[in-house]
Amino acid sequence: MFLHLGGDVIVHKKDIIAIFDISSTLKAKNSKLFLEICNDEGFIQQITNEEPRSFVITERVVNCKKTGKKDIKTIVYYSPISALTLQKRAVLNGGTDKY
Repeated sequence: MFLHLGGDVIVHKKDIIAIFDISSTLKAKNSKLFLEICNDEGFIQQITNEEPRSFVITERVVNCKKTGKKDIKTIVYYSPISALTLQKRAVLNGGTDKY
């Protein structure tokens, strides 16, 4: 199954690690540091120019074209959709997963 995160971004539900509310998460020092490091490392992808209301951490296995080995790609999406709405969509689209 898939989950629409906003804009033109759709991800496989199996690739989702967690969905967080951005305003409550940024109150914690460690969470703020985590997102700063993700930004510095190039893991963050802004979905739209709207103010982000949530962020979704994903990982997927990709084949490296140069070596032929499998690699794990981490992407943190900043979504304009609230975490609660994304979680409801995930469950309504045929899943019982809690994120």
